[in-house]
Amino acid sequence: MGRWLEHSVTTEVNAPVDRVWAVWSDLEAMPKWMRWIESVKTLDDPELTDWTLAAQGFRFHWKARITQRVEAQQLHWESVGGLPTKGAVRFYAEQPGRTAVKLSVTYELPGVLAPLMEPTILGGIVTKELQANLDRFRDLVEREQASGG
Repeated sequence: MGRWLEHSVTTEVNAPVDRVWAVWSDLEAMPKWMRWIESVKTLDDPELTDWTLAAQGFRFHWKARITQRVEAQQLHWESVGGLPTKGAVRFYAEQPGRTAVKLSVTYELPGVLAPLMEPTILGGIVTKELQANLDRFRDLVEREQASGG
């Protein structure tokens, strides 16, 4: 059994919560703003998705099931095969036209990486990458919001 690592990042988006939710809910579009995610495919069951992550010469594959969905508020998931992972994204309508987004991701450190990298160093890298991804998400939503898209 490997070691589990958890990361949480937040950002503020200048867009209404319904718009922020709509962009996030298009899971297959995640590779546009989530750099390490190579692909996301929705399967026959709309609550089940197939993920591929490619980073630093490693490739990981897993299926994830949405375990909780509250429209425009939160989405929780956990893997059902492949890379052990779970997480949640929460949306907070702060004021009209502004939304706080909090992303929490937990995963089991893959055995192949355990001897190569100190978990605290890996954790710092992953947290920075997740924050950069969330900031790219914010920028995408705000560009679309500004252009009326």
